[in-house]
Amino acid sequence: MKKFALAAAFGLIATAASADPIEGLWQTQPDEGAFAYVQIGPCGNAYCGTITRTFKDKAEFDSPNKGKQIVIDMVPQGGGSYKGQVLRPADNKIYSGKATVSGNSMALSGCVAGGLICKKQNWARLQ
Repeated sequence: MKKFALAAAFGLIATAASADPIEGLWQTQPDEGAFAYVQIGPCGNAYCGTITRTFKDKAEFDSPNKGKQIVIDMVPQGGGSYKGQVLRPADNKIYSGKATVSGNSMALSGCVAGGLICKKQNWARLQ
């Protein structure tokens, strides 16, 4: 009985760890005709994301934001939720960030004033 309970507990842990991972290639939500591809991967005990490609009016272009890390130290909170920081390239400021991954969609927000003022984007997983 104890072996079954232990095996079940490890099974739940493995399922939670593999459910809705943030790691992968994501497309940002278009903003004024521009969007980017962001590669998210491990960075220490968290996840970070860097802009790899940028597009304007559906054509790739060489933005000065390419190579910038915009998802910073996102730590898993369980259930596909993550907390960390996000960089907003438009003003080059870092905000308190949250992400929720559900399948191939991610809701990402950056907040100031203790979460009173937030901007939110929906990203789509490409890989």
